Amino acid sequence: MTPVEKNWAGNITFGARRLSTPRSEAELRETVSAATAVHALGTRHSFNTVADTRGELVSLAGLPRRIEIDPKAGAVTVAAGLRFGEFAGVLHENGYALHNLGSLPHISVAGACATGTHGSGLGNSSIAGAVRALEMVTADGRTVSLGRGDADFPGAVVALGALGVVTALTLDLVPAFDVQQWVYEELPESRFTDGFDEVMAAAYSVSVFTDWRAGPLNQVWLKQRVGPEGPRSAPGEWLGARLADGPRHPIAGMPAENCTRQQGVAGPWHRRLPHFRPEFTPSSGDELQSEYFVARRDAAAAYEALARLRDRIAPLLQISEIRTVARDELWLSPASGRESVTFHFTWVPDTAAVTPVLGAIEEALAPFGARPHWGKVFTTAPESLRALYGKYADFERLTARFDPEGTFRNDFLVRHFRR
Repeated sequence: MTPVEKNWAGNITFGARRLSTPRSEAELRETVSAATAVHALGTRHSFNTVADTRGELVSLAGLPRRIEIDPKAGAVTVAAGLRFGEFAGVLHENGYALHNLGSLPHISVAGACATGTHGSGLGNSSIAGAVRALEMVTADGRTVSLGRGDADFPGAVVALGALGVVTALTLDLVPAFDVQQWVYEELPESRFTDGFDEVMAAAYSVSVFTDWRAGPLNQVWLKQRVGPEGPRSAPGEWLGARLADGPRHPIAGMPAENCTRQQGVAGPWHRRLPHFRPEFTPSSGDELQSEYFVARRDAAAAYEALARLRDRIAPLLQISEIRTVARDELWLSPASGRESVTFHFTWVPDTAAVTPVLGAIEEALAPFGARPHWGKVFTTAPESLRALYGKYADFERLTARFDPEGTFRNDFLVRHFRR
């Protein structure tokens, strides 16, 4: 079998027989209904086989561009294959914004929602939390619409492509706003562990970066909304950390020009909330990524558990990011039912070396009910995952009902979910 595609990082070779790019929804319905095995492929930013199939991969990149703003409802309906960088500017030009964005504007809205991808901020939910309705093509070629009032909706948003091919999403909007961004360096570890809530509440969106080596944490990125009083200045010292004297990249040695504007220069929300600019590739892709969600109340204890593994983590790490995510009620969202803190790891591209360290991390975080990000590398056993989600069995029943023949089931879904 000839490989169709690799993922962005190059660590996954998809097993599909072919990749199709329908140019209309009618063509998509025909493709899906004729297939015995099919799965949607987004922008290939997942690090595992969640988007793989032994049949046909379907890209939504060829479907018509769709950006429909409904001022009365305070919502926008967008084509699921659009990248955030392709429509966020349109929202801003019309006076609107999304509540938050992930680190990368390069990813598709459907892929982000299907795996529970998120930004940061107390009170800011994952991107999937803004979804109020979706449209998808099911295995029999029908187009199905679901909204917040539907019983199946909480199971259909973060659904890993298991129910159908999502073609459009309707997202909540807020009024457009500007953001200032500052980077502080060398935050004392004790100030972070003893004052976690103070650190993470210091701005609209806060990201803490560490290489897990002994000593202060490398960087803190503060993204602050500009209020009615206008832009403001930042102190040169904050909680023992110093204000960076120039733009920074989270990973030492990487070009800061790839990152969104810092040093307090105010700009539109979509040009500041991501870490990286859409016109630049954020990195070469030579990396692996993992991420784990724990309850925010356990943040300090979870950090200390990971710190005990620093001698194993640091040699394989490019950088680690700590963020907060508001709770939601979506069945498979890693933030479902609890305010969360996330520990993200960007590793060197060495699967054999990284895998045993993931096992040690998962063992250390097990007392805190750590849930892995669905689109990243993890080794958590299916039976352990089942115990971490109250609606796991409900989701399995939902997939059986929407896809009784298993058209969308792939090796990842077979491993993790029963029929």
